[in-house]
Amino acid sequence: MSRVAVKRRILRVKDTARTPRIDSLAAEEPLEIRLDGTPLTVTMRTPGDDFDLAAGFLVSEGAVGAADDIATIRYCAGATVDDGNTYNVLDVRLAPGVAAPAPRNFYTTSSCGVCGKASLEAVRTVARWSAADDPVELAQPTVATLPDRLRAAQRVFDRTGGLHAAGLFTSDGEPLCVREDVGRHNAVDKLLGWALRNDRLPLRGTVLMVSGRASFELVQKAVMGGIPVLAAVSAPSSLAVELAAEEGLTLIGFLRGDSMNVYTGERRLSIASGAGYGSAGAHSPG
Repeated sequence: MSRVAVKRRILRVKDTARTPRIDSLAAEEPLEIRLDGTPLTVTMRTPGDDFDLAAGFLVSEGAVGAADDIATIRYCAGATVDDGNTYNVLDVRLAPGVAAPAPRNFYTTSSCGVCGKASLEAVRTVARWSAADDPVELAQPTVATLPDRLRAAQRVFDRTGGLHAAGLFTSDGEPLCVREDVGRHNAVDKLLGWALRNDRLPLRGTVLMVSGRASFELVQKAVMGGIPVLAAVSAPSSLAVELAAEEGLTLIGFLRGDSMNVYTGERRLSIASGAGYGSAGAHSPG
């Protein structure tokens, strides 16, 4: 299913020149996630890796923590009036004995993410793993390479210029999985869902690298996946720094070349070059 980019006729204007051309746009479509047949959330996302997105959303909400917590994920047929399948509705069936997440306002957008979970206590009560006790160490030169490694794996961004990216890396800087989406929170959920479906949770010894800013929500998702380090090319929010400090997460912002700001967890960053401790193993991006 190739729906990640859409062709559109545009007018290119540069100085006094006007040139008709075809441009590629990052696709944005709604995805409704149902839980055992009951609507749970609607998110605006870039189509692709939808099963990972749904699974990762449930990881973020603390509902699941292992692959066998989910019985099935399937697209719902008859999503339109003529019984066609838009591939925009998913139904997730939890395994027997797995409780559904508590009801709340689950409406999400590609810009703001999940709205409604505003307190630090809400994360503490559902987090399955602790980032604080992860002994991973990172060499500063290795961390400095992550933005370029993430950018190199952004295949759809090359065509559209309009997607966020999130990548999981080992402590040696090797990519485990990279995902793109119009929503930065969706890209991270797709990573968490990939990890869940491949029995890799918790993601100890890894680094989550994101292409935009580091919000409270992204720190929360890292915590829920057992990720000890979050790095971003832009700024963190005050609440993101507060949560990272509370949870023992290393939070790095403004990571650009050899320059970076380490807001929390500086004990994990060394200036020496070479391999880090606790590598999760090298794999090509999933």
